[in-house]
Amino acid sequence: MDTDSLKSFIAVAQCQSFSLAASRLHLTQPAVSKRIAALEAHLNHTLFDRIGREVRLTEAGKLLLPQAETILQAVADTERNIRELTGEISGVLRVATSHHIGLHHLPPLLRQFVLSHPEVNLQFEFLDSERAHEKVLRGECEIAVVTLAPEPVAQLESRIIWPDPLDFVIAKTHELAAHETVNLQQLSRVDAILPDLTTYTGRIVKEYFAQQELELTLSMTTNYLETVKVMVSVGLGWSLLPRSMIDGNLHALPVREVSLHRNLGVINHKKRSLSNAARAFYRLLCDTTQKTGAI
Repeated sequence: MDTDSLKSFIAVAQCQSFSLAASRLHLTQPAVSKRIAALEAHLNHTLFDRIGREVRLTEAGKLLLPQAETILQAVADTERNIRELTGEISGVLRVATSHHIGLHHLPPLLRQFVLSHPEVNLQFEFLDSERAHEKVLRGECEIAVVTLAPEPVAQLESRIIWPDPLDFVIAKTHELAAHETVNLQQLSRVDAILPDLTTYTGRIVKEYFAQQELELTLSMTTNYLETVKVMVSVGLGWSLLPRSMIDGNLHALPVREVSLHRNLGVINHKKRSLSNAARAFYRLLCDTTQKTGAI
């Protein structure tokens, strides 16, 4: 059982196609098929059911997949740790982050990191915070800078970098903007524009209204907060946005006895050792924590 065969097996499992896996690996399809056949012969089990154009994992394949990912990650970590014995900060650093954080919080830090560590190939993937948590759990990226999960995730270390207070907002031209105070009952009767209610931020709103036994009048959902901001500013409804995003086009609603927030921060897998590059980036984020007073 060699690492090349395991890489081919994982690629076919993820792509559910021999031809797509071959393209991803920059190999010919016969070469990938040969590796899978050799792996199946070694294990004395069929790993894929090939029914027409469909390729599906067998029970043996389902058992092998997480083990194969663990083996390859262990090999990669070992090779990296040995290379980094000199203390050199270089190589590829894969980081997942949300569009909001990448736009509003990371640019000055990235500029500083790139200037300080030009030998690091910094690769960012922009995706929802929930998916970023999953990627770190699966070992597909070393760290993620995201909206932290409301409840601790057992296998992940998390650190708050930016406490992020949230405000109810509406267009300055909306009739509610003229009110000295607003209550949740009033908001429940007005169209809301929110992130998907399964996201960490969406859940904050959904759960708070549920606690008050109120239902949301949801007119639109999108996980791009910049889009939410634009839709609210033109008068299509209210939303809950980070205070840092409020500008002259929005009015922060004075909702009585309601104070909501989320935490933005960094996560990494407890059982995965960080590369020198990841540790350097983590230290830079922690320096930000000290400057902002977050804990």
